[in-house]
Amino acid sequence: MGYNLQAYIERSLSAKLSWSLANFPVTALVGPRQCGKSTLARQVAGKFPGVVFLDLEKPSDLRKLDNAEFFFQMQRNNLICIDEIQREPELFPLLRVMVDEDRRPGKFLVLGSASPELIRQGSETLAGRIHFLELTPFTFAELMAADSFRDSDLSLIWTRGGFPESVLAGDESVSLTWRTDFIRTFLERDIPQFGFSIPATTLRRFWSMLAHYHGQVFNASKLGQSLGVTHPTVRKYLDIMAQTYMVRILLPLAANLKKRLVKSPKIYIRDSGILHALLEIRDIDDLLGHPVAGTSWEGWCLEQILAVMPDWRPYYYRTSSGEEIDLILERGRQRLAFEFKASMSPRVSRSFPATLELLQPGQTWIVAPVPEAYPHSPGVTVANIGEVLQALGKLT
Repeated sequence: MGYNLQAYIERSLSAKLSWSLANFPVTALVGPRQCGKSTLARQVAGKFPGVVFLDLEKPSDLRKLDNAEFFFQMQRNNLICIDEIQREPELFPLLRVMVDEDRRPGKFLVLGSASPELIRQGSETLAGRIHFLELTPFTFAELMAADSFRDSDLSLIWTRGGFPESVLAGDESVSLTWRTDFIRTFLERDIPQFGFSIPATTLRRFWSMLAHYHGQVFNASKLGQSLGVTHPTVRKYLDIMAQTYMVRILLPLAANLKKRLVKSPKIYIRDSGILHALLEIRDIDDLLGHPVAGTSWEGWCLEQILAVMPDWRPYYYRTSSGEEIDLILERGRQRLAFEFKASMSPRVSRSFPATLELLQPGQTWIVAPVPEAYPHSPGVTVANIGEVLQALGKLT
């Protein structure tokens, strides 16, 4: 199935980006490379009466900043959009000076492929002046709102992931080739640009090993033994992958429940298409026959939910005796629970009702590829991902 790569697909973050530009001097739009940050920025910022776009990967744009203070002064009445800001972190102190001279909203829009923690100067130098927004690859909800996709495309979206060039590719071969090239470029070019001198082959092995442990509790000692490196080194590698939006670290729920709780985080490859490329899974038939199918579904659904619930704190719950809930979301005194089952006839463990009784979530969903929602038990609904996202949209 082919899709129109030139057609613009509306992003759910558009309204928040417009709001941020209208209220903060500096807005930072961050997220993984190739997820559509530049396209979204041009779509939203292009509506401003005056806007200047700079791509710091273009030598001609970099030269414009040889005398950055003069350039910014000349463009002081325009919105200045700077792409790949992590390449020139020394710009942040100058941005602070320019903002302090004129604190009007919508002065700068900076785009970066690293987390605020990695672009540390941004969060420290511009404290109180900058608002961060995270853009993910395409979500299921965004793609389903586009004219080209139907409910029957769920397996294609799950298999290919959300990166535009992957999910909109003309066929499976093109999609997989793009993802394979993305992995190589990320390791060989992007990681060194962030200032990390780690051999690409070493980080590739680590990333591939994480793919095999996708959805499992992180065991640094076990991974370190396999790689021949120390526990702190493994943690460093993991932090790098998390801060560049390739890996999600899901913390355990720390609650006083008189239970012995697992204290290590769970690890997920954030994009399902990248996960499948690392595991050499070509299509849905390969995926459904692979041992990772269940945890792949879990990770994919988890990312869809977290994309629409950014203001909720995510955890998982597991006791030393094996009682578990895949995802817990909390905000204030509110608590939601989710179980993910890659089956049209989902079954839960015998301890599931007792665990819910202990955790007392306001609502629980069992997310499975079922045709339509149905009640499982009081307060528990079995539903497909589209129905769950629709219900969650009413809570945000």
